[in-house]
Amino acid sequence: MPKPLVIAHHLIWTAYGWWLPNDPRGSGSKIVRNASLAELGDLHYGRRTNQPKKQEIHEFYNLANKLLRHDLLKFDRKAITVAARGLANCITKSRYTCYACTIMPDHVHLIIRKHKHTAEEMIENLQSLSRQRLVYEECRVSEHPVWTVGGWKRFLDRPSAVRRVIEYIERNPLEIGRPRQQWPFVTLYDDWPLHPGHSPNSPYAQRLRAHR
Repeated sequence: MPKPLVIAHHLIWTAYGWWLPNDPRGSGSKIVRNASLAELGDLHYGRRTNQPKKQEIHEFYNLANKLLRHDLLKFDRKAITVAARGLANCITKSRYTCYACTIMPDHVHLIIRKHKHTAEEMIENLQSLSRQRLVYEECRVSEHPVWTVGGWKRFLDRPSAVRRVIEYIERNPLEIGRPRQQWPFVTLYDDWPLHPGHSPNSPYAQRLRAHR
């Protein structure tokens, strides 16, 4: 069986403490390592079919805030702008191509084109430099972790998938009454690697065209 194609990565991670293993909405975790946090509620692997009300989530994190080692913080507009500068620095330094980015008050979405770095390495690099920037510009104290270590990756295997996820990411702020975000480090997607000028006879392009 041929190795699956990956043309881009959808990367997601949360601000520190904002999607705990036993979050009432469900999570991707199978264990709660902190005994105090475990008392807040049962763990449900995967997203719950019946989603809780906002008030229940709010109450859960009010209690969690008292048990976490560091303050539970959200990103205001200034912190979002500063975090974006850190992401831009990483994207330039690592020569990533970014097709979409939205920084929400408690999590981040990006699409990064296939690169020599793994998805895990990309998340680590992006978190590190954005955290440095937030501390440098005094949006966070140096002792605060800023991000939950690691995140989630979703492999995108065709241009139509990239375009679908770009639209999903760009819609995120609209759901909380904010405008779509526009960042100078985001590159307009041109159907790479089936972009104008590509080699139509390459095995890679042939496989992609067969699955468009």
